[in-house]
Order: sequence, then C-alpha cells, then structure tokens
Amino acid sequence: METTPNFSPNSLSSSASSSSPVQVARSQEQAQTSAQSNSLEEHWMPFTPNREFKDEPRLVSKSEGVHMWDHRGRKVLDGASGLFCVPAGHGRKKIAEAVYQQLLTNDYTAPFNLGHSGSFEFARKIAALAPDPINHVFFCNSGSEAIDTAIKIAMAYHGARGDHRRLRFVSRERAYHGVNIGGVSLSGMIKNRDTFPVVMPYVVTMRHTWSADNLFVRGQGENGADLANDLQRIVDTYGGHTIAAVFVEPVAGSTGCLVPPKGYLARLREICDQNGILLVFDEVITGFGRLGHAFASQAFGVIPDMMTMAKAMTNGCQPMGGVAVRDHIYDTIIDAGAEGAIELFHGYTYSGHPASCAAGIATLEIYEQEKLFDRVADLSEYFLDAVYSLQDLDDVTDIRGIGFLAGIDLKPGSRPGCRGPDLQKKLFANGLHMKFTGDCGLMAPLFIAQKSQIDEMVEIFRQTLTNT
Repeated sequence: METTPNFSPNSLSSSASSSSPVQVARSQEQAQTSAQSNSLEEHWMPFTPNREFKDEPRLVSKSEGVHMWDHRGRKVLDGASGLFCVPAGHGRKKIAEAVYQQLLTNDYTAPFNLGHSGSFEFARKIAALAPDPINHVFFCNSGSEAIDTAIKIAMAYHGARGDHRRLRFVSRERAYHGVNIGGVSLSGMIKNRDTFPVVMPYVVTMRHTWSADNLFVRGQGENGADLANDLQRIVDTYGGHTIAAVFVEPVAGSTGCLVPPKGYLARLREICDQNGILLVFDEVITGFGRLGHAFASQAFGVIPDMMTMAKAMTNGCQPMGGVAVRDHIYDTIIDAGAEGAIELFHGYTYSGHPASCAAGIATLEIYEQEKLFDRVADLSEYFLDAVYSLQDLDDVTDIRGIGFLAGIDLKPGSRPGCRGPDLQKKLFANGLHMKFTGDCGLMAPLFIAQKSQIDEMVEIFRQTLTNT
C-alpha cells in the first residue's frame, strides 16, 4: 500500500541548492509555502486539546472496512465505528455512488416550500423501521440539531393544544444531548456547560442510572428502577402541568454506556402518561442497530413520543439528523395551523439535503440486505464475553455493556479524567481506535466486524493497559 510521507507540521525543507542564488531563493520560497500549507493552526478542532494534538497529530489518510490508516501508514482497527457513525464499514461504494449520482442529478433543493422525492422516500423508510405510531420525520443535520428541534416540537405541540404552562424540561445527570444551546441546557456533563453560562432556564435533572449495585453487570441491572421516581418527585415539586418533556438517552452513550436498570424506562413512560408529559428518547447513538434492533425503544419495549437520531443514519457518509414523532404530535401541530399557513416555524437550509437523503437510503438498504441488525443481535454475546474478560485487570473498575456497545472504567491517575486520553493515544499507536470520555473507554465495533477482530480489539486494549 502506498503511504503518505511522515508529517511534520512546522517543518521546512532542509534541502538547498548551490546552483545559483535564484534557485536557492526559489527553493526557500517553495519550502515556506509548503510549510504554510501544512500548518495545522488554521483548523480549530472540536473537543480536542489543540496544542497537544498539533504537536503530535493523528491524521487519518484512508479508511476501508473495519480499518483506518494514519498519515504514517499505520493500520488501525476501528473499535468505535468512527464516532458510532460507521457501523456498515468504511468505504462503502454503494453509498458513495448514490451520493455521486444524486449530486449529478439534483445537487440541492431549497427545503422551504420546495421538495425532492428523496426526502419523502427516506422518511418513509425510517418510519417503517420505527415503532408504531411513530410515523413522521423532521430532518436536520446532526444530533445536536435534532435535540433542539425536538425541544421546539415539544413547545409547539403543547402550544397547539392551548397549554402554555409547560415551560420545564427534564433531563438527567451525566446526560449528553449535543452542543447546541438546547442540548447544552439539558446536558448533565459539567465540562460541556461551565464555559457557557447562558442557557435555557427551567431545566431540572434527575439522577443518572449508574449504581455500585450493578458493578460488572452485563445488560440491564436488577437494581435501580426506583431511580425513575426522581421524575415523580419533580412532578410533585413543580406540578406535572408545568413539564413539557423528558429527555433521556435509552443507553447513556458518551458518558460511559450507562444501561438503564430493568423497569426504569417503563416507569418513566408511566409517569409521563399520567401527567401529559412527552417522553423523548435520544437515539443518536443507539439508533439504527447498535442494540440489535432498529432502535433502542424496540430493544427495551418502551415507545417514546419522539426519537432523535443522527450518526448511523447515513453510515457517517453525509451530515444528517432527524426527529421522528408519534402521529398525534404531528397531527396536533399541523391541524392547529391556519389554512395555507406555516405550521412550524423551524428548519435548516440543509434540512433533508438531496445528497444526505441518497446516502441514508443507500445505508438503510445495506442494513436490510446484509441483515446487519440481526448480526449485532447474534454476535452481541460474543462481543460482551470478550469485553467482560477484561474485568480481571486491576486497573479496570467497572464494565457495562449491551448490544455492540461497552463502557470500560479505568482507575483514575494523578487526577480524574487524565488517564483515559493518555491511554487513547497509546491504543491508537498500537493499532486500535476507541472513544474516551474522561477515564471511561467506549468500545463500539462496526456491525461487519468478525469475531477475530473483536478478539483483536480486546487484546490490544489488554496489552496496552497492562504495559502502561
């Protein structure tokens, strides 16, 4: 395989010509231009320690199947499906061809008062996967936008019913709901909030679902369903009539694969039904097969009123997000609008972009044709057996897992949160990409991963942690 030359972000060419002063000057000018074009400073990277990264960059030059290659030619096993986005594998030609043909045919259609067939087809396919009666999809461009869209839909729904008292939203500690102002307001992660003090008011948080009673428990723990009664306490304190919606990740992803205890989600559903509160599942990570079902709501047997989605919608090939809603929410908002008037004053320039819809349709076809959701269900036990084999390591303090998702907690280093990022870099150098949040590593294999590749992920993790 042809590899990219070693990258030095601030290097200048050391070769000099002695032929003539003009050639020397020209060589120096070319070297300076090359150095400027190779600088990393122009890109302000997200969720990254920029100074540290740019001193020792990890740049991906190629990706195919379950592997990536960095700019030094090193082969790296993708143990996080990119960022939970690429479960069908990197380099899918079917998706690339669909996007290419779409851009040649119709590259852009304004989404306001115009449409194209692709967005209606994609919405129909998503509705067919979603549990009934969730049959309507509003498109956006990311999970963060999906959360803000769901917040607005909740407001619009209650307003359309003439109920203007519902100003409160409920979330959880350790929640991650994206980085737009709505999502940050719902966030239960302090580092995502402490730089941004001006957020939405009237947000109340419940406790998260991690419990020492469920240490090293696989799947749903037996203890902790009563944590859902935090919502009842909020109802009793503020009045259920003041609460618009409850936002929860069915499995809290970014904060470490927090699997809900048995009965927890059903209890939330019950309290919401008793008080006219909308229940919103953030399925940005769990949606499209991560738990062996199309959506986590089906895996847990609890149907929300709305689901947010993104990531695996297009196999990470095009930006895309969406909110799927129950029939009565759509009908209430639409029917409340005057004839010929806009019912929901919300949307984005790239809502339902033709290329993104083409990528999404091709992605769903791959999931169906290759039965990838069933494959996750079949291989989940093997994957969890492999991950839970790490519990014999002294530096592993807890493991949580379900489907094709697992969180591995590390014993903290000199200060909490510093050990995980250091291990992440060492794992990459040893041929494994994983996502870390603080001292918790998240392993999320691609749905096409073979058993031998799952074994390889776990072995690289074991050896790297043991030798650190």
